[in-house]
Amino acid sequence: MDAMEFFQSSAGEWRSQRSTHHLAFRQAEIGDSNIQVTALGADDARVAEICQMHEVDPSRAAGGAFVTWHGTMAWDKDDENHKGSTVFAIVPDPENPRQGLMLRERGYAEIVPVAGRFEMDDEDALLLITEYETMSSIERFWFANPNVRMRTSSVKRFGGFSTSTFCTEIRVEPDADAPKQAAEEQAAKGEFYSALGW
Repeated sequence: MDAMEFFQSSAGEWRSQRSTHHLAFRQAEIGDSNIQVTALGADDARVAEICQMHEVDPSRAAGGAFVTWHGTMAWDKDDENHKGSTVFAIVPDPENPRQGLMLRERGYAEIVPVAGRFEMDDEDALLLITEYETMSSIERFWFANPNVRMRTSSVKRFGGFSTSTFCTEIRVEPDADAPKQAAEEQAAKGEFYSALGW
């Protein structure tokens, strides 16, 4: 799997449950969100626009994704909301399509255009390493099964303040009967799994 195939597998709507650990305060905060992922082809105008924003030749892009989200966290104040969208552009290294640049119009830790490095590891998980002006982040995304995606992230601010996050993301089936039908098919085969695919 390469990064573009990972985004194609991620296309759709997801329900995310999140636990964020504020290491400096030794406290954890929970939250949830809805995420919508749309895979974008290499010829999509939004991919070309992000490449031009980062002064990268759009012909080098393999494609990308448009992601929207809306969520809440336990410590939110009345005027806070976790809602937004961003476009990703994937620019693989010529010698190895399993690693390269991940261009974004806004980052995970700072709301500014940012270019990070991505690589696919030996387990086909997507690693994203991003250096910002005031912090750095490492994220890892992987599939437990086609409808369950996991995500970890670690954000370190200069000066030592850090957070670590774990998310479980479950695909929202567009067909309400699909989970029931899948369960019936598994039962007929004698196969039983937990919600995490174990």
